[in-house]
Amino acid sequence: MNIFFPVKILADWFTFQVFRIPRGTLAGEAVNFFIFDTVKIFLLLLAIIFAVSIIRSFLPPERVRSILLSKNKYTGNVLAALLGIITPFCTCSAIPLFLGFVEAGVPLGVTFSFLVASPMINEVALILLLGMFGWKIALIYIGSGLLIAIISGVIIGSLKVENLLEEFVLQSRIGVSYFGSKLSWPERMAYAKSYTGDILKKVWPYVLVGIGVGAWIHGYVPANFLVKYAGAGKWYAVPLATLIGIPLYSNAAGIIPLVSALTEKGVSLGTVLAFMMAVTGLSLPEFMILRRVMKTKLILLFAGIVGVGIIFTGYFFNLILK
Repeated sequence: MNIFFPVKILADWFTFQVFRIPRGTLAGEAVNFFIFDTVKIFLLLLAIIFAVSIIRSFLPPERVRSILLSKNKYTGNVLAALLGIITPFCTCSAIPLFLGFVEAGVPLGVTFSFLVASPMINEVALILLLGMFGWKIALIYIGSGLLIAIISGVIIGSLKVENLLEEFVLQSRIGVSYFGSKLSWPERMAYAKSYTGDILKKVWPYVLVGIGVGAWIHGYVPANFLVKYAGAGKWYAVPLATLIGIPLYSNAAGIIPLVSALTEKGVSLGTVLAFMMAVTGLSLPEFMILRRVMKTKLILLFAGIVGVGIIFTGYFFNLILK
């Protein structure tokens, strides 16, 4: 049973009973999506930020750094990307752990490798792709996602752009040295509650704006839009699919059924996977939250590097699967 089924019931009740918007209408679809995703994302944020905060209270920053840092400067990016695969977070809920890495003193490039890999590739996506398209497609997808995450992190790390983080993120690196000490459970719970509240207070307007834009697109952009304008044989299909995917929000498991439907309608698999990667790895709600912790220039840099990697992957898939 879907753990968010009660949220779906709540969204349906508000949309069709309280607001009395007719079922099957564009407005109904948009409002229902907005209510459902707003409640779902905030529940995820609340649960995961709190859980990560508890975990962080057991880990001294030195331990985190020692795991992700190595004499080989690229090993940290590889380890962070691999960690991203085994942590089933969507973009919005991966950001608290990203913040935890930064606050622990982990290099920015390494944290970005995690931020890219966590929502884009996970075991659920691997299993679903394996079932629908076979092991070859699944493994190539996982490999390309890992490569994008590692290379993106290496490039951002080499540019030395820590100055593009917001001041409160840099300041939060100070005063976390007590983590890992023998705190009592009430102290850990109090810290987690305080940290969760602080983060939610900072990001909630950005989350709402991002979900609102995604809801509008979900309700008012026709389902066959991608099929019409990014169908097989069009040279611009891959970058267009990538751009279309950015305003949407979903995790890999949620978007894969659409991947199957689009391929059945004739859209090239590389184009569809570029769309999927953009939805999961470059979502607008993610940018809205990241804007609170980093400056616009760094967000654009991040989006540009990852976007180029996604487009390359889409063309590569279309080339080898002809």
